Amino acid sequence: MVDLLVVGGGINGAGIARDAAGRGVSVLLVEQDDLAGHTSSASTKLIHGGLRYLEYGEFRLVREALIERERLWKMAPHIIWPLRFVLPQTHSPRPAWQVRAGLFLYDHLGGRDELPGTKTVRLDQTPYGAGLSARNGRAFVYSDCWVEDSRLVVLNALDAAERGATILTRTRLVAAAREADGWTATIADAVGERRVRARALVNAAGPWVADVIGRAAGAKSERGVRLIKGSHVVVPRLYEGDHAFMLQNADRRIVFAIPYEGRFTLLGTTDQPWEGAPAKAAIDADETAYILETANRYFVHQLTPSDVVWSYAGIRPLYDDRKGSASAVTRDYVLDLDAGPGKAPMLSIFGGKITTYRKLAEHALGELARFLPATGPAWTAGAALPGGAMPGGDFERFLSAAEAERPNFPRPLLRRLARAYGTRIAEILGPAANPAALGADLGGGLHEAEIDYLVRAEWARTAEDILFRRSKLGLHVPAETASRIDALLATRSDLRSVAA
Repeated sequence: MVDLLVVGGGINGAGIARDAAGRGVSVLLVEQDDLAGHTSSASTKLIHGGLRYLEYGEFRLVREALIERERLWKMAPHIIWPLRFVLPQTHSPRPAWQVRAGLFLYDHLGGRDELPGTKTVRLDQTPYGAGLSARNGRAFVYSDCWVEDSRLVVLNALDAAERGATILTRTRLVAAAREADGWTATIADAVGERRVRARALVNAAGPWVADVIGRAAGAKSERGVRLIKGSHVVVPRLYEGDHAFMLQNADRRIVFAIPYEGRFTLLGTTDQPWEGAPAKAAIDADETAYILETANRYFVHQLTPSDVVWSYAGIRPLYDDRKGSASAVTRDYVLDLDAGPGKAPMLSIFGGKITTYRKLAEHALGELARFLPATGPAWTAGAALPGGAMPGGDFERFLSAAEAERPNFPRPLLRRLARAYGTRIAEILGPAANPAALGADLGGGLHEAEIDYLVRAEWARTAEDILFRRSKLGLHVPAETASRIDALLATRSDLRSVAA
């Protein structure tokens, strides 16, 4: 019997598994697809307080997120880094004083340590205005952070596994029966079904949270989930510079424009109600039109649907607070504990956002601690994620040392590997003195040694796992790379035992 069965391998499930394993709790996590296979890899990829949430009075959420922002950056400086956002007042439905007041709160509500504060600029007198069609006004420039979202999930799962948790991907919960002293759950993978026992059940299934409640006999919840689809498009780079834009629309919604993978700009997101059962989501023509129309209102370069090089969509499982507008639905989280005399506990997670996942996990373990008497104290605040323990948290300094150590490696390759794996880059490179020692290059600098590591340590099983979740190399490699990877993976089944 394990202490905790976690259902769901998104950011909340992986974060809870990591926190619990670090407290000495035995953990089994099951995920029906790949880690971060749905919502957690379909975000806008920001660690942020949520500036627009201030309009809806979400002060508690924004404060918690702002406190977490720099904390997470310091825990994982290889996959999280600062980003300046330009908020033009051209086309703004909000008066400048209101925006500036909101940014003043944003700068001070959660405290800042290293991130620079807000400043006001004239768009015609600063490089921040480059690429914009209207440069005769002013803009506010503020700080948030970028995150490689799916890698954040994988690193939490990896840390959990190294602390004793068992992580099973491509494994779904079939049913769970409640007893006085725990749960008997039936789980299934490609091989078949088996039963496991757990003292407590955590339902972190995201869009499938209600489905899991339905599969757990005797479980109930008065809470509801509201499914909202958010979509993004990737287009060729629209402007020069490393900054992002927050673009305001007349309907008071916003669209981000963010530098992406060097050669591209990421645009999104939308807020569209999702009707029916959760499933794999895809952008539709209306969402594409909305995003491109917003970009065309602001930028010199005019986009058409043919400019879209890639798109993705995810279903956000928001807590249903009965708000009318999809944009106004709370992004806060609710933990629903179903327990009582003679009833093993089940904790269901409603809502949440990537920035607050660590604090959510800490709160979840606080709820469960009385059912698991041996649970240790909270520990994750400031504890580096795998690859993140760099001297002074300085990524560029770490990268320079890696370049000096391996002068025969191309700098772009070392930078990409350092960004993905941080201090664990040596587990891929080993003693290699040049790229040829890493095996065949399947495209874009993706060598066999890296694929072997991803299979062995990070639960990668398909080309999609590798090209669009463990990395974004899918945007850079030739079309035949995916089939070459899948052919190679068919020969690598001997490497799977460690990750499984």
